[in-house]
Amino acid sequence: MRFVIVGAGRVGMRTARVLGEEGHEAVLVERERKKVERLQQEDFDVIEGDGSDEATLLSADLESADGLAALSGDLVVNFIACMIGKANGCRTVLRADSDEREYVLRKYGEMVDEVIYPERLGAIAAKNALVGGSVRAVADVAYNLQLVELTITPKSPMLGYSLPELELPADARLLAFGKESGTLDLPDPDVSLEAGDRVVVIADFDVLRDVEQLIVGEATHTRALGDA
Repeated sequence: MRFVIVGAGRVGMRTARVLGEEGHEAVLVERERKKVERLQQEDFDVIEGDGSDEATLLSADLESADGLAALSGDLVVNFIACMIGKANGCRTVLRADSDEREYVLRKYGEMVDEVIYPERLGAIAAKNALVGGSVRAVADVAYNLQLVELTITPKSPMLGYSLPELELPADARLLAFGKESGTLDLPDPDVSLEAGDRVVVIADFDVLRDVEQLIVGEATHTRALGDA
């Protein structure tokens, strides 16, 4: 598959590299000459120019591209690039510059197929490394939803209960289960919860603390990104 990436910063460059490692073709569009020269020396396919300029994007042969990712640090450039990409039949991915704008763009950006906010993913990884413990944020699924992995502790109110007896709040769902030394798998109704077992839950931010107290049994502040 062939992709056009607007913005050759950290996110854009790494995306192009991963695509190349997986056998795809990626061309970067970057307006800073020094970055263009450096990336060309590293054998990246780069076009020098403004990613919001129609002529520049068309020179990347958008009609033959499967998708366009607007990953620059400029939201206006990203938005215009996605408009041009969508008009030329590309799947479009737009990088937002904040949580709030990600939500609005997801809701109203009809020319955008997917909105991402990479900084949040980096924040999740950093927070997980710092706080450790029995609650681990895996990913933000949407503006108000988070995927978390929780470890059963000896203080868990659900210790010894079977998975069907785990009554989560209405805005939370159990997705996966794993024994302490095993891999995660689909929930098994015959399994009883023991200390060290892990469960993966998707939940609304508003009920994350209730989920933690039910499964982990610790009256600590929920270590979820929505509380940061």
